[in-house]
Amino acid sequence: MGALNMLSGSVSCDSSFSRRSAFFTTELRLKSVREIEYWSNLHDPNGNCRAEKRYKCWEPFGCKCERAERIGDAIFKDGNGNEKLANRVTKSSNVEDSEVAEHSKNANERLSAAAEIHNNLLRVGCPIEDEAWDLLYASMVNYCGHPVGTIAANDPNEPDMVNYDQVFIRDFIPSGIAFLLKGEFEIVRNFILHTLQLQSWEKTMDCHSPGQGLMPASFKVRIVPLDNDGSATEEVLDPDFGEAAIGRVAPVDSGLWWIILLRAYGKCSGDLLVQERVDVQTGIKMILKLCLADGFDMFPTLLVTDGSCMIDRRMGIHGHPLEIQALFYSALLCAREMLIPEEASDDLIKGLNDRLLSLSFHIREYYWLDLKKLNDVYRYKTEEYSYDAVNKFNIYPDQIPPWLVGWMPNRGGFFIGNLQPAHMDFRFFALGNLWSIISGLATTDQAHAILDLIEARWSDLVADMPLKICYPALECEEWRIITGSDPKNTSWSYHNGGSWPTLLWQLTVACIKMGRPEIVENAVQVAERRIARDKWPEYYDSKRERFIGKQARLFQTWSIAGYLVAKQLINNPDAAQMLINIEDSELVNAFSYMISENPRRKRSRERLKESYII
Repeated sequence: MGALNMLSGSVSCDSSFSRRSAFFTTELRLKSVREIEYWSNLHDPNGNCRAEKRYKCWEPFGCKCERAERIGDAIFKDGNGNEKLANRVTKSSNVEDSEVAEHSKNANERLSAAAEIHNNLLRVGCPIEDEAWDLLYASMVNYCGHPVGTIAANDPNEPDMVNYDQVFIRDFIPSGIAFLLKGEFEIVRNFILHTLQLQSWEKTMDCHSPGQGLMPASFKVRIVPLDNDGSATEEVLDPDFGEAAIGRVAPVDSGLWWIILLRAYGKCSGDLLVQERVDVQTGIKMILKLCLADGFDMFPTLLVTDGSCMIDRRMGIHGHPLEIQALFYSALLCAREMLIPEEASDDLIKGLNDRLLSLSFHIREYYWLDLKKLNDVYRYKTEEYSYDAVNKFNIYPDQIPPWLVGWMPNRGGFFIGNLQPAHMDFRFFALGNLWSIISGLATTDQAHAILDLIEARWSDLVADMPLKICYPALECEEWRIITGSDPKNTSWSYHNGGSWPTLLWQLTVACIKMGRPEIVENAVQVAERRIARDKWPEYYDSKRERFIGKQARLFQTWSIAGYLVAKQLINNPDAAQMLINIEDSELVNAFSYMISENPRRKRSRERLKESYII
């Protein structure tokens, strides 16, 4: 009982623990208990691994099961010791049926436990924060006896979990931050190292393989039978790079989030040995090489398709969406901080520094919108040719939407959602703007202006539940054309103007960085009025978030974790430094030089070779 109290923090409702102890004692262990059980259960007194013959001891924290390309594949070694892929012995229908039944039973038990926790805590009047911790721990996923992540949702009303029972890279970030802030480092370390194992598998979709360095969108722990032994089983990590996802879109943001979490882990735990490991250093470099690779695109921003980030459906964000650029900028800064200098990495680090400079200039100069910039766009001349053009992207003033004219406050501004030739996406996207503040992509003045805008348009962006993922929603014919008549993304729902409680934690970090905690304190108070009573929904619908999302899952893990991170950081603002990026003086000076040198000047061909692409 003492161990459970330590895990759940200062819990005032001790009477509820007796009803949950059976469930939690199998799911939760203190760090010291985990390590004792690991050595006693998986190793004999001589230190030999007791696990199945296919298990291999893996560095300091546990066992690693063999990975399988698909459920029916196995990895074996030939006579020369080289790993090869072989087809597993086909399971009998009885084994398949029993396995499916067992998984169904376990899933139902997990969902019932989540519902029981919620109902019990409501009956005894436990604080919202205590309930959130219990539900977060209930979502933990174990692999080889150790926690490796949290599932996306524990909705007891949804018998068909689809892929919500998987561990998503982006979804785990707030869970990982919550665990770090609580001092639970093991699950984050395991997550970082196990997802690294899944990087760049030879998965294919229509005979095409993902680029080397790509991180999966999610993974699932599966139990499969061992070869030639119907009674023995093993656990395998089965990743999804988008080939099973709705829309079949590969995730661009997974690798960026992974780098950001790796840095946060090192700063919070003090364990820098993880990021210094050879395999981890290699993983960072592979992600950077994938993102920094040359292509036909001439902009410093990353060119991506629709559905490649948090907005994972068709929403007209293809091209150079702000969210990806802000995460990209943050990941570059984090990677530069963690990379060990060596001669082989000199070119990579140089390319990284060049990209940081050109990316920051590009976003700050061309994505920024306030009342003054809006007036400039309104008076743009079009069809300009030459290096001296003011309207570089040939934006037509008639693109300015009527809603924006009255919505833009006199004091405040934001980064637009996207920029391409003859196209400016004037919508406000919350994640991209908040992460621009956190990463330092926004200047100090721009960061304060974004928060000024949120305060000025509080009734539109926060209202009855923070925070709108984008504003405004696509409606009528525009919705039909841009979303393809997506029934889940109807106006003011889901990604199309819906409100997502998980964005609360990123608002918190941004406000702490800028010294304006009162904004997020008000937002947290708004969330606390309903979020637990509504059973922690994935998202809310309507302009003022009056309704729980029509297809929203309940007990959504990143809604729970986002609230917990916000509460922890409000109580301990200094801890936010593990997520915040501060520009070094060299980058600031280089940017100032680019501004002082007229970027619209006509350049000679000799000068072009030395110039940054902006």
